[in-house]
Amino acid sequence: MKTTVFTAILIGLASQISAQEGQVSIQQDPQINQLVKLYTNVHANSGYYQIQVGFGNYEKAQDLLNQVEIDFPDWYSKIEFESPTYRVRLGKFKTKLEAERKYLEVRKKYPDAMLLKPEQRETKS
Repeated sequence: MKTTVFTAILIGLASQISAQEGQVSIQQDPQINQLVKLYTNVHANSGYYQIQVGFGNYEKAQDLLNQVEIDFPDWYSKIEFESPTYRVRLGKFKTKLEAERKYLEVRKKYPDAMLLKPEQRETKS
């Protein structure tokens, strides 16, 4: 008897519950897009020498990145996708001299490494 009454109450309450419906509108400041572009330019490769340690498919690049982070834990490292391969890059060196010194150190462990010159990008005023 109690189970029947309890079930009837639950069914009655469940039929009365309704989800709220609404519409979300996002108002975004137009300067946010400019800030995103600025952030991208600041954190891009432009202005820095980097060492490309290797490349390949994503799994190979991830394994290589993990090994690079063990071998050079204090250096900046990342995976960049340039179609059709993933490239593992190491460091952000401001001067060519610093980059060449680090490059010689990396070549001992990774003989296929390459020193990459900074990209020259036009700045729009």
